[in-house]
Amino acid sequence: MTFLAGAVALLLIWWFGRNLWLRHPALTTRVLRRVGGYAALAGAGLFLVRGRVELAILFGGGAVWLLEGSDGLRSRGRAFAARFDPARLTGATIRFDGVGEGIALAGPYAGQPLSVIPLPALVALFGRDAETTRRLEAYLDRRHPAWRVDAQGDSDPGPRRAAYPGAMTEQEAYEILGLERGASLEQVRAAHRTLMKRLHPDQGGTAEQAARVNAARDRLNNRHR
Repeated sequence: MTFLAGAVALLLIWWFGRNLWLRHPALTTRVLRRVGGYAALAGAGLFLVRGRVELAILFGGGAVWLLEGSDGLRSRGRAFAARFDPARLTGATIRFDGVGEGIALAGPYAGQPLSVIPLPALVALFGRDAETTRRLEAYLDRRHPAWRVDAQGDSDPGPRRAAYPGAMTEQEAYEILGLERGASLEQVRAAHRTLMKRLHPDQGGTAEQAARVNAARDRLNNRHR
């Protein structure tokens, strides 16, 4: 009798699920993914309690995929890898790849690519090691040419220590443009135009040099406002 009741119950569940799938396929898919995701999550917790870490990781990854999709799985995978990256032991806050892009290893954006991190958070990623500082400066010069001006701020009209490693001071800006302190806005613009002509790629200039000249101009323009 119990077997018969169970068979009838399974038949009713199958019939109900089939009709729901035919009428609302998208809704049924979402429901099944959520049910499967939470079931996999529960299984991961059970295996973790029993000491089966490898199965817990497998079920946990499946749960993330069912609940958040492939994008969520990749994002969490990057965050997990960033937190256990050996580069963090050297004080590095970023892991760079071969083309100058990178992934944050520290801070609230750990595991995220640099391209999605706002400028203030990028500036806060300057690490203790010189290599990270050098490569992050090059990245910021390429992606945010005026970042040194933004980092320096506008609170002190005189020369002072940079607020962040690599932030351009007013004195540095004058030196880059070859001007004396107190030069007029017209002199700043003229010096900028002259240097940019000399730094044209056809003349052997580089994007990094041009970015520094642009940053120096912006720094001094900011003082004339």
